[in-house]
Amino acid sequence: MVLKTSNLESLKSSINNSDFLQKFSKTHSYKNLENTLDHLAYLKPVNDILICFSKNSKDSLQYSIITKYHQQLFETDSLPNYVEETLSYKNKKITRSTLNNNTFYSAIADSIFFASSSKSAVDDFFTSKTKDPELEKIYNITGDDKTFSAIIAPDNTFLKSFFIEDSISFKTFTNYIGTDISINQDEILFNGITKAVDSSESFINIFKNTTPQENQTHHITPSNSDGYMSFTFNDYKTFEINLAKFNSKDSIAHSTILFNDIVEIGVIYQGKDHAIALNSTDIIATKDALLSEQNKLGLYRGIDIFSFSRPQLFTKTFAPLISFNNANRYCILDDFFVFAGNTEILQNIIANYQNKTTLNEKTYFQDIKKHLSDASSLMHVIDPVSLKAVINKNLKDNSDYNIKGYNASALQFIYETNFAHVNGIIKKSKSRALQNSVSEELNIKLDTDLLTNPQFVKNHITKQKEIVVQDINNHLYLISNKGKILWKKQVQGPIIGTIEQIDIYKNGRLQLTFATPNRVYVIDRNGNNVGPFPIKFNSAITQPLAVYDYDKNKNYRLLITQSKNVSMYNVKAQTVSGFTFKSANNTIICQPRHFRIGSKDYIVFKTQNKLYILDRTGKTRVKPKTSSSYSNQPIFLYNNLFTTTTSDGNLITIDSKGHTSIKNLNLSEKHYLETSSKTLVVLDENKLSIKNKTVEIDYGDYSMPHLFYINDKIYVAITDMQSQKIYLYDSQTKLLPNFPVYGNSPIILDNIDKDKNLEFVSKGENNSIILYQIN
Repeated sequence: MVLKTSNLESLKSSINNSDFLQKFSKTHSYKNLENTLDHLAYLKPVNDILICFSKNSKDSLQYSIITKYHQQLFETDSLPNYVEETLSYKNKKITRSTLNNNTFYSAIADSIFFASSSKSAVDDFFTSKTKDPELEKIYNITGDDKTFSAIIAPDNTFLKSFFIEDSISFKTFTNYIGTDISINQDEILFNGITKAVDSSESFINIFKNTTPQENQTHHITPSNSDGYMSFTFNDYKTFEINLAKFNSKDSIAHSTILFNDIVEIGVIYQGKDHAIALNSTDIIATKDALLSEQNKLGLYRGIDIFSFSRPQLFTKTFAPLISFNNANRYCILDDFFVFAGNTEILQNIIANYQNKTTLNEKTYFQDIKKHLSDASSLMHVIDPVSLKAVINKNLKDNSDYNIKGYNASALQFIYETNFAHVNGIIKKSKSRALQNSVSEELNIKLDTDLLTNPQFVKNHITKQKEIVVQDINNHLYLISNKGKILWKKQVQGPIIGTIEQIDIYKNGRLQLTFATPNRVYVIDRNGNNVGPFPIKFNSAITQPLAVYDYDKNKNYRLLITQSKNVSMYNVKAQTVSGFTFKSANNTIICQPRHFRIGSKDYIVFKTQNKLYILDRTGKTRVKPKTSSSYSNQPIFLYNNLFTTTTSDGNLITIDSKGHTSIKNLNLSEKHYLETSSKTLVVLDENKLSIKNKTVEIDYGDYSMPHLFYINDKIYVAITDMQSQKIYLYDSQTKLLPNFPVYGNSPIILDNIDKDKNLEFVSKGENNSIILYQIN
């Protein structure tokens, strides 16, 4: 491998200021290279400088440096820790230098300065006169206006493969690659050529006598995939013959009419799963080729999924480009025929295609696409995880580094008459406040239908959020924000309301707590019951568990509602004797809530005709001066007033003295109320009001609005259960860009990971959880 630069100082500066390359600054490979090339900092070339890398028989890194000699090139007089000696023999003079414990050898001949970590390489400098015409051609094509140029030989010992597929080896890929490389702070650009001798033994020549076509696989590649590879041709028969020659196989052996009208084949990577996409120019002809493959396996979002009886066809036909041999089902998406080994990956592709959350819709992909050709023979686009895997494959370095943010990197080869253009880019994605696209990050399918709506809980170890949900068999799941099911636990009965979190031991470790009809549970992070919970109750619990931490000192109180009775427990599962309230006048119709106004605590709940405002001990603190008939809507503290609605659609507020105010809102029987301390939200039939601003929406079967206050912004979410659409509004009743999106439950909105983007979770289909991200 040879690196060439016309400005060594610029190269060093670019490396030091490159966000991407500095990600590797703590790795063993980077430190080893930095230490090995330590003396480069003392060279002052005025012409091009070549840095050549190789490995010796012990697999140790060796380097050589070549440049035009001048007197100030390497001034050693003032260097500390520098020692040199001159080795003279056979009319040769070699300088042995030691600087900072690194030893290298150098010589000057014909005004050329040659230095190397290997003495034998310097010996060869005097004697070797062999020329490599192909290397010379590649070298002459490289430019001087970029940060540096790289020339890579096929027999190099550093690069194994550029691709996810191990089967595509660099050793057989081509002869030489020469590319000019621009290093900027947030991106690295590659532009060059590769040339192979006119031989079927070089992989790149499988595209000989074909014309590159427009790559379109990104139009169906989900944005949550690991990436894709696309290869194109204008004439499949020519490509088939070339590939068969490369594989030393008979092109007739696996011949099929299925590929006759295909101009692009894409491989979509998703973990260990692959999907193969055929881009057809004649859909009818390709469908005819699949007439014997019409056995329906199912229907997803209106798209038929068929079985495919020749799962190994693609590997047999397109090796080494495709190594996936389990493509046993397929679906059709416009011009694409998509094959995969399981239904889930097809469903993910269908969902992203319909939701318009494919790679093509992402700004970060469009940003890198500007630097690429629309048409290429071979194109590879990968996410940070896959990029890291490819890098590690070549580096053989187990050091940890983080390249998150480099959401899409690409490499493409565009075959011409007897060579191929090479383009590549590694670019950091820019955070843009106005981007606002909504991407489906996860679609988690359980074995059983969901019973509860998914919600977020905090992971006290990572400080990130995870997902909890219950299925119809009363199994409770904790799921990581990467979609991994951490545990599954059987509980007795359906969970009532939402799950709360407490810190029983006051050590920062959080537990989940909730009520089912006859139990109150406290469960630790690993899914184990925390003794003495669960508490068992003979009479049914009828409202969600209420958790109070009056003084924010983690002395929790758990309030249990059973019809018209309430009881209070501590975290030792003991009843709190100081709480004296026993029974309401009728069935309690909402979850009891705790509010603090000034230094006073208030516990509030209501029956159909009475609103209770108690103190900590359960005694009446405030008695409303007016009686009303109440709706089943919760009680809120709005503008320091206890606020709810009446059964006849009025807004009722009560102050801390018991004074009552009623405002006629003309609400229908089925209305919803939600407030924060200063924001009031009302949903009534097709009218949504936020802070006295009202917007008319389509008629539907809407969930209760959820109000979220995040990063000094107000969000209001509703879900139309009838049309399966999620709507998200701002405080001005304006619908956020790219909404509505698909969903089947109310959402929970939060920042669940370490980035700045908000995520929300919802039910998808009956057994699935969808995690979206607002970008």
